[in-house]
Amino acid sequence: MVSFFAKRIGVLFFTMLVVSFLVFVTFEFSSGDVAVSALGQFATKDQLQKYHEENGLDRPFTERYLAWLGVVRDHKGHFAGLLQGNFGYSHLWRTQVNTFIWDRLRNTTMLALIAFAIIAPLSIVLGVVSGMREGSILDRLVSLFSTITTSVPEFATGVILMTIFASEAVMVVLPATATLETGGDWSLASQLVLPIGTLTAFYLGYLVRMVRASMVEVMTRPYVRTAVLKGLSFREVVIKHALRNALITPFTAILLQLNFLFTGVVVTEAVFAFPGFGRMIVDAALYKDVATVETATLFAVFVVVTSQIIGDFTYMLLNPRIRFS
Repeated sequence: MVSFFAKRIGVLFFTMLVVSFLVFVTFEFSSGDVAVSALGQFATKDQLQKYHEENGLDRPFTERYLAWLGVVRDHKGHFAGLLQGNFGYSHLWRTQVNTFIWDRLRNTTMLALIAFAIIAPLSIVLGVVSGMREGSILDRLVSLFSTITTSVPEFATGVILMTIFASEAVMVVLPATATLETGGDWSLASQLVLPIGTLTAFYLGYLVRMVRASMVEVMTRPYVRTAVLKGLSFREVVIKHALRNALITPFTAILLQLNFLFTGVVVTEAVFAFPGFGRMIVDAALYKDVATVETATLFAVFVVVTSQIIGDFTYMLLNPRIRFS
């Protein structure tokens, strides 16, 4: 067990290091200049050169990368990189990345965890209930619902919900934006309803279909038929024999939704003006704000690899063949 986690943690840090270097190289050889973004397109060559010198952008990219890591001194002669707890300077927000990234992380984490807490159990319940009675009216209704919600794009779902619940033409019971500003007419909880509803509707259908397909397959297995012939009640057959085996396959997909909710909610955040992690990455990437994108990428990789470690460990617990091997 110790070697299991030690190997995964080693892979985690190695992946973060490789990804951070690849991101740095990508920005280095991509078009555009952060100095032009900061000073404007009418800035003179002398102004651009001065900006490069003041911010250490005239140094070779390998030195700038190592300085960002904190291995070598920066352009000011200090060891003030990642190893020292400093994520670098943001040219877009004109301040240290440490000063604003935690608020964005907190906002997106709150949104993602609430949505995941709704999506995960609801998808399991609907998928299991639908798969238990394949071909029934309930199964067809659940399948129709999951197909529709999966087919509708995320931004369209958000616009539809806004039109229904935040439009004066229909009814105004919820705010159309989620800026998380308190003290106004709308509470923090009311601002989160539509974004969470959008994420739930978009991601729920896919998981329901996966759980349902796995449940349908398990219900046709010989050991399930044997349990029925032994006289066990339908409830006992489902809970003791079918449910656990049915969750083995879709469990990884359910856990992966946490990655998507954490790093892939850019559209939802843009629709509802939500000050989150995804919008921050897009804005920083368009501005060529390398330090912000590097830091955000490390957090994203950490979430992805950590969720995979948890998934592998839980999968091992659910499947005795893997555990004993």
